Amino acid sequence: MEKRRCPWCEDGGLLMKYHDEEWGEPLHADRKHFEYLSLEVLQCGLNWLMMLKKREIFRACFDDFDYEKIALYDEAKVREILDAPGMIRSPRKIQAIIHNARRFLEIRAEFGSFDAYLWGFSGGKSILYTDRQHYATSRLSDDVSRDLKKRGFKYLGSITVYAHLEACGIVNDHSEICWKYQPLAENCVRMDHY
Repeated sequence: MEKRRCPWCEDGGLLMKYHDEEWGEPLHADRKHFEYLSLEVLQCGLNWLMMLKKREIFRACFDDFDYEKIALYDEAKVREILDAPGMIRSPRKIQAIIHNARRFLEIRAEFGSFDAYLWGFSGGKSILYTDRQHYATSRLSDDVSRDLKKRGFKYLGSITVYAHLEACGIVNDHSEICWKYQPLAENCVRMDHY
């Protein structure tokens, strides 16, 4: 019998692979957090499938999302990235990723890791909202976004942050019919959405 999945990923291709191998799995690696956040920045106004299709281009342009290297990028590097074949040609998004890398390093210096900072908002636990409605934001994403903005991050509003919380497993938003829902739900704290 074929596995059932969240309806949004039933393309038989990149979305399904991303869902099955990454999305919603509790993540504790800073470089992967930075990659996901950067993909969210690049996605603004575009669609997620495009981000997955261009992911290898992004990894090549941004030194495999090594935030320490990215924090040192200059205007010549911005121009080089903009000229890369297949790259999204948005100087503002590229500059935001560089700027965010610098803020990311500040959080690491303060908390030891970005992971410790981010998971600290949920007490180190994954969350399962009890009403099981699909939301674009939550009180948690509002709080994280507000704090990131206070720290100078760009392009990380509450909707974008909520998508990251789903991606990195802090919020379990797998559909109840999905094969990934139950194994992840067993380790979640249940709470009301608002």
